[in-house]
Amino acid sequence: METDLDSVRVESSLWIGNKRYRAFLSGWYFSWTEIDKRNREKKTISVPVSEVIGVKEGRVEIQPQKKVEDTDLDFTLFHVNRNSRGNAQGLTWSLGRTQFCCPSRAVRDQWITQLRNALKTHSPSRPHRLLVFINPFGGKKRGKQIFHSLVSPLFELAGISSHVVVTERANQARDYILKKDLTGFDGVICVGGDGMFSELLHGVIGRTQQEAGVSENDLTVMLQPCDLHIGVIPAGSTDCVCFTTVGINDPVTSALHIIIGDSQPLDVCSVHDQSTLVRYSVSLVGYGFYGDVLEESERHRWMGPLRYDYAGCMVYMCNRSYPGLVQYLPSDSHISSPRDNTRCLSGCRVCSESKERLFPHFDSSTSLYSSNVSQYSTELEGDWVTVEGTFKCISLTCVSSSCPRSPKGLSPSAHLADGTADLILVRDTNPLSFLTYLHRHTNKQDQFDLPFVEVHRVKAVRFSPPPGEEEDFEEEEEKIQTSAEKVLEDPGKLCSNNIAGHSQQHLTGQKEKTTSTSRMKRPGFVCGPCCTKPRTVSVWNCDGEILPQTEISCRIHGQLVRLFARGIEDSTRA
Repeated sequence: METDLDSVRVESSLWIGNKRYRAFLSGWYFSWTEIDKRNREKKTISVPVSEVIGVKEGRVEIQPQKKVEDTDLDFTLFHVNRNSRGNAQGLTWSLGRTQFCCPSRAVRDQWITQLRNALKTHSPSRPHRLLVFINPFGGKKRGKQIFHSLVSPLFELAGISSHVVVTERANQARDYILKKDLTGFDGVICVGGDGMFSELLHGVIGRTQQEAGVSENDLTVMLQPCDLHIGVIPAGSTDCVCFTTVGINDPVTSALHIIIGDSQPLDVCSVHDQSTLVRYSVSLVGYGFYGDVLEESERHRWMGPLRYDYAGCMVYMCNRSYPGLVQYLPSDSHISSPRDNTRCLSGCRVCSESKERLFPHFDSSTSLYSSNVSQYSTELEGDWVTVEGTFKCISLTCVSSSCPRSPKGLSPSAHLADGTADLILVRDTNPLSFLTYLHRHTNKQDQFDLPFVEVHRVKAVRFSPPPGEEEDFEEEEEKIQTSAEKVLEDPGKLCSNNIAGHSQQHLTGQKEKTTSTSRMKRPGFVCGPCCTKPRTVSVWNCDGEILPQTEISCRIHGQLVRLFARGIEDSTRA
């Protein structure tokens, strides 16, 4: 056996079963080449050291259940395996296992030592201690089972300790991150859907700004980038964030990305009501159709995930459109465009080159996420564009917002970390044309290639309803509320239009509670095309939460948070 510590090179003969291999550890790779009986080299397998999950003495199995056979000559290497699957955009990762037999115990011990040293050298950013939040109610209510059966054994194998919190109420995870001591944690993990991710997002951003002394309510301030990584183990209904950043909603794939310490910056949109922060968003700030679907679905939570299909049909049949005034600050069209037919993949050039543009005063000799870079930004300066009209829906997304049902997403060419979002305006049109637009999200046709659809890459957006519309609508709501109270006096008059349930809200206090309660008392859509007097004001859907405000301002904060991910890997290169 040859050892040269300066070049980190180890080489010897090893056996897998009854076949002999020449194995060597050199630089960033551990490789083994099969040697036939005539001493000729055959197929070589190489594993990046950065993708080695663990090295164990003896013969070890983790799946389907843990089994250890301690032998003097064997060691087991666990590493990442890749394969493509179904309609996933990216590659599925699984736990690869290779068992080696050495000529002596001394050789075995040296291989184990050198591989573990190489892991420390080439993977210094791997997490060692994680704070895990499990939502036991999300999706199919399998969060705890997914973590304990699929994820926890992998963390244990990789030497990662985890503190697990099973949430019992809305916003518990957010409050925990904001208030508890997080010293020693290398990241926070959510086992759940997009709602649980949103809680972690608000907690991590809010805590970072508090510690940096930055006001989240000030739309003009450049927020402090967050150092604490967020990991997503998908266990929800749609898992849009996971699908968009990894390319597949598979718990094992996400767990392996977390273990090897992958780091993917992500843009975040802040939504403001005048001088108050309302919420943060990553995947969707939607008005009109998407807002109405969410509002209707909240009335039918007992239906589970099917409520979204039901609500979509009901809202589509109502055929509503809404007047409004949209103002947006366009980004530099020379850098990228939502119609350039590119995809933001792992190692994206546009995203990697955006750091210098987003943080012009950043000192490259220090860490962006550990230095205070907050300052008043000039990002909101420039020539704003005004669009006035009647819209079926208005959507703003920082990412492609892809999911299993819509593999391309709302905006297929959107980037994860370029400091922009895509604004999609769908003007009033006939029901068949709008159905064509919706259907194109599920196939390979260009959903923007329609005369009533326009898309713009933007840095900021403002929206307001026409003057007087919101005031008129509030008067109508008062009449509806009074009518509802009269009905409640006689239980026999209760009908299917009564509403139960309410979307989780936070960050806006008592004003939000009052406004959102009144909104939720509107008549439902159950009468389809025969709805009552058409509404002139819709609601905003912000990553699955209903906003009480109609007039809002949005700003994109480039690379504000970091996920345990690497972007979507190109499946054509698998």
